[in-house]
Amino acid sequence: MSPVWSLGAGLLLLLLWVRHRGLEAVLVHHRWVFVCLFLLPLSILFDVYYQLRAWAVWRLHSAPRQHAQRVRHIQAQVREWKNEGSKRYMCTGRPGWLTVSLRVGKYKKTHKNIMINLMDILEVDKERQVVRVEPLVTMGQLTAHLNPMGWTIPVVPELDDLTVGGLIMGTGIESSSHIYGLFQHTCVAYELVLADGSLVRCSPTENSDLFYAVPWSCGTLGFLVAAEIKMIPAKKYVKIHYEPVRGLQKICEKFAEESKKKENSFVEGLVYSLEEAVIMTGVLTDEAEQSKINRIGNYYKPWFFKHVEKYLKADRTGVEYIPSRHYYHRHTRSIFWELQDIIPFGNNPVFRYLFGWMVPPKISLLKLTQGEAIRKLYEQHHVVQDMLVPMKSLEKSIQTFHADLNVYPLWLCPFILPNNPGMVHPKGDETELYVDIGAYGEPKRKQFEARASMRQMEKFVRSVHGFQMLYADCYMTREEFWDMFDGSLYHKLREQMNCKDAFPEVYDKICKAARH
Repeated sequence: MSPVWSLGAGLLLLLLWVRHRGLEAVLVHHRWVFVCLFLLPLSILFDVYYQLRAWAVWRLHSAPRQHAQRVRHIQAQVREWKNEGSKRYMCTGRPGWLTVSLRVGKYKKTHKNIMINLMDILEVDKERQVVRVEPLVTMGQLTAHLNPMGWTIPVVPELDDLTVGGLIMGTGIESSSHIYGLFQHTCVAYELVLADGSLVRCSPTENSDLFYAVPWSCGTLGFLVAAEIKMIPAKKYVKIHYEPVRGLQKICEKFAEESKKKENSFVEGLVYSLEEAVIMTGVLTDEAEQSKINRIGNYYKPWFFKHVEKYLKADRTGVEYIPSRHYYHRHTRSIFWELQDIIPFGNNPVFRYLFGWMVPPKISLLKLTQGEAIRKLYEQHHVVQDMLVPMKSLEKSIQTFHADLNVYPLWLCPFILPNNPGMVHPKGDETELYVDIGAYGEPKRKQFEARASMRQMEKFVRSVHGFQMLYADCYMTREEFWDMFDGSLYHKLREQMNCKDAFPEVYDKICKAARH
């Protein structure tokens, strides 16, 4: 048979198979073909471009000089909106597909888009131990810049592409949060352009109401143009201890016990089933046993969650030394464990050694190319949620996640929640220990239905005075939403600063029940 006939026969068989399985099913379950051939190379080009740009900007020291000019341009756009009669809401002009959130909001098509091209590190103040950055600076960019200088930030949320602006206007967390709190609690000042075009700086002692209201407001109080974040000295390694634990009660007790120990620089849990987990604790250090160094961030290394699972399967504890920056971004290569659903063989040693240097594909490119069919199937058959609940409710929460979703692994990350003003604070007057439960993947519950199941989860989280991260799909009614979050300061400031005609309410911007 000639090559042409062979190719034709192969294409015919492929088309028949696609027709038999259904195009939507093939696009979802065999998406790896498109991802490997197109998105991985494109992701590399994206990374190279932005890394070269960041290097050039810093070497030329152009960012501080251009920052003021760029802010004035944002102010001019806002004033132009006012002169046009303030007929529609404003939002940032950044395309929705560029965000890490999987939610697809339609508001950018109807709102006035304000272009905000602010993606540079402005200043590293070693005396004050503060770094001043623009809102589109990413975590990967920030750690790559600070670590060689001997510094880092207290809370480094996991994925490389998470931006400072997103982590402030939404929220961010990491395994050091049991000491430092959420990302917002490590910030010392914000600079915003308000609805009247004015530029305002806020901190705990200057315009403090605005400072505490900005986190979780999702850009509905003003446009963030700069932030000041605390820095701490960096060390070379994280000495990490792995401990498999069996039995739900023991898992919760061990996790709570380690989360209360301030001598632990990092605390994290991966729950692999209702009764099995690995609890990890880490300590920053400059010294390491050479035989126990694991550069887990190298492209050919196993995905971190699979590496951790080996300790569970072998039923043994272990100690390793992971280079600090590798640790900060340990889940990046596999996008926690989401990449196994996109490239099922991605953790295979052959794939890792040949193509692992291109992983992961950019989440933004995955969103841009997913199409409506895939988006709907993901919405109905896939979960990406982070629920923040009091540590005292952890056991009951895991049971609820198991009953309503049955998604594993679950990510456990502890954090302290101070009783500050704003949308998110403990029920009592004292700082309280909370835990983020992250569920990412395809629910195995037979009766899973996205809206009904998530509304059940949201009801439970409200009942224990917990909170839902707002990057994810939210199905609450307006009344339920403001029962979960404290809107008193937020609504007061929206009234005072004339935001009601300038920005949508946060509920209308992020909840599926609201009109987009």
